[in-house]
Amino acid sequence: MKFTRDKHRDKSGRRDGGTQPPRAQDDRRDKRPERKAERHQGQKPALRPEPKAQRRENRAPQPVEQRDEANAETKGGTAQRVLTRREGILPAEKLPLILEVAPNADYALLDSGNGQKLEQYGPYRIVRPEGQAIWQPALPSKDWDRVDAIFTGDTDEEGMGRWRFPRQPLGETWPMKHDGIDYFGRFTSFRHVGVFPEQASHWDHMARLIENTRRPVKVLNLFGYTGLASLVAARAGAEVTHVDASKKAIGWARENQEMAGLGNKPIRWIVDDAMKFAEREERRGSRYDIILFDPPAYGRGPKGEVWQLFEHLPALTDICRSILTPKPLAVVLTAYSIRSSFFATHALMRDTFAGMGGRVESGELIIREQSAGRALSTSLFSRWVST
Repeated sequence: MKFTRDKHRDKSGRRDGGTQPPRAQDDRRDKRPERKAERHQGQKPALRPEPKAQRRENRAPQPVEQRDEANAETKGGTAQRVLTRREGILPAEKLPLILEVAPNADYALLDSGNGQKLEQYGPYRIVRPEGQAIWQPALPSKDWDRVDAIFTGDTDEEGMGRWRFPRQPLGETWPMKHDGIDYFGRFTSFRHVGVFPEQASHWDHMARLIENTRRPVKVLNLFGYTGLASLVAARAGAEVTHVDASKKAIGWARENQEMAGLGNKPIRWIVDDAMKFAEREERRGSRYDIILFDPPAYGRGPKGEVWQLFEHLPALTDICRSILTPKPLAVVLTAYSIRSSFFATHALMRDTFAGMGGRVESGELIIREQSAGRALSTSLFSRWVST
């Protein structure tokens, strides 16, 4: 179930968002628009504090449609799924796995400390809150003062903050790039900027799987936020279904598709609750080779649905297994802003994919700092991969 994403990332200080909570999930990465309300930056807020996805099956530049939710679901949520433990041998395991993003021409974590981070997004230097930066900054104060935008004001997960521009007023959006893919950076009220750079490790891994498979590949991106993961998958040759509960986030994702020059790629942009959409896909018999889901810790869907990560994640993970093709490639789960260990999601993924073979890899996504080389952890992840 996808919800405004800006929430679940906001607390950990990660995610991009919009002036409204993006995906009730994206309060975090690539999610998501006001997404990933501070999703630690990467691809995906629908459960983030920014509403996210809209539903409709249309080929690349067709109009997006809102999905009617009148079948088989109860008002405000879905019927409870009865879970039983899967039979079979548990997948192999690899942990801990630390996936790292280093400074590059498109993005760099310049410095961090005292609860803040200094970042370079294309042409702009930005200062934002970062609760995990409990150390001291390595760069002198003059470097922190020479910035283009500073997020200030109310930084509560539910609150609306504001941006201050020390040099000159800046517009809401500006051109950005990831590995040759153009998209829009965006200043949002939840301190996100429309992308979660740490998610690049997952994007690169997914692109390699798609390119090396040498057959048609279908990708489902739940809590998709502003769409970078979907654009990476489509560029690599996949047919993509992108779901977010925020209509605004979907609109931004469509803008990114045109900005990237990928308007002819087969991407369905769907505004819908992630859980409900996945349940319908299960009933319809729809199947996917790769599934990405980046849910928020807490969020609300477009019709008031309530998402609680620890309560609803097991059911959504189980559904994701049920909608895989006979020869799936991967299922990737990312979790931001939660009081947990990756061992918890690791155990859930191994149990869910019992009897499937393959391997479950779990650990953390980190960004390597440019100034002193420290590692800033942004989120936990677990992914099942076919071997």
